[in-house]
Amino acid sequence: MSGSRPLCSISIDLDPIACYYRIHGLGAPPADLEDVILRRCVPRFAEIFARRRLAATFFVVGSDLSLDQGRRARSARSLLAGLERDGHELANHSLTHPYDLARLPRADIAIEVERAHQLLGEVASRPVVGFRSPGYDLSAEVQDELMRLGYRYDSSVFPAPGYYAAKAAVMAAMRLIGRQSGAVLTDPRALLAPAVPYRPAVGAPFRRGQAPLVELPIAVTPWARTPVIGTSLLLAPDWLRNRWLQAMQRRPFFNLELHGIDLADADDDGIPGELVSRQPDLRVPLRRKQRALEATLDRLALDYQIVTLCDAAAWAQREA
Repeated sequence: MSGSRPLCSISIDLDPIACYYRIHGLGAPPADLEDVILRRCVPRFAEIFARRRLAATFFVVGSDLSLDQGRRARSARSLLAGLERDGHELANHSLTHPYDLARLPRADIAIEVERAHQLLGEVASRPVVGFRSPGYDLSAEVQDELMRLGYRYDSSVFPAPGYYAAKAAVMAAMRLIGRQSGAVLTDPRALLAPAVPYRPAVGAPFRRGQAPLVELPIAVTPWARTPVIGTSLLLAPDWLRNRWLQAMQRRPFFNLELHGIDLADADDDGIPGELVSRQPDLRVPLRRKQRALEATLDRLALDYQIVTLCDAAAWAQREA
């Protein structure tokens, strides 16, 4: 890393389609779609990044790599190993993506984090040093496990009150009609956490301290703390997307988070209507989302030095 431009990292959470079925209380997805995010969406991201020679961070759910998954796991391992060879970073997104990870008993948290770490270690040629918690929820117990494994960074804190309020409203509406969401509300203390990279306190991940790892919060705008993530950027009109990107220039670091499903094509990928009707982004044509992502990346390349989260953590370690 060199030069005077601020840093930007681009990360993609590879949540399987089953996660979205859980969020909307739909039960299990069709078996042939279990790996649709890896099989169909990841190559689309990889192609866009390759044309721009950009390196991103992919947060992987460990169970997708478990060899008892057979052919799908072997295919996933090959795909992800190829991403790393191309310069991308592989990072830990838990073993099974439990939205209540931060509330689980300490022993279960250890299994979720460490087993995913082990599975990724069988694929990655470089050390796995980063973590993002499912649903952005974090706890002192999760932090303890990351420090035990020697992780350099966590990137789970999402200090966005508007997102929190919208999520709470949707979950409440679902309860009123008798459906239970698989999602959970994050610890509200996260809403007051720093919105810029910081070294958290040991046992108190939402405030500054002297922990050995750094926290790289997901991007929100100054003052209003509006989320600036893939879902909002890819669906927003050009003028609003440009306004958010301009606002982020006042931050020392831009941590742009996307999800694999952001580049899903409901028709071509065979995603059932029961999910499409509940996920607005699935009703947007893929080409429109690709153009929005490409325009965003081209704008970022002008204003930022784009690095993986691992490299951003090294910078934050020096600055914190």
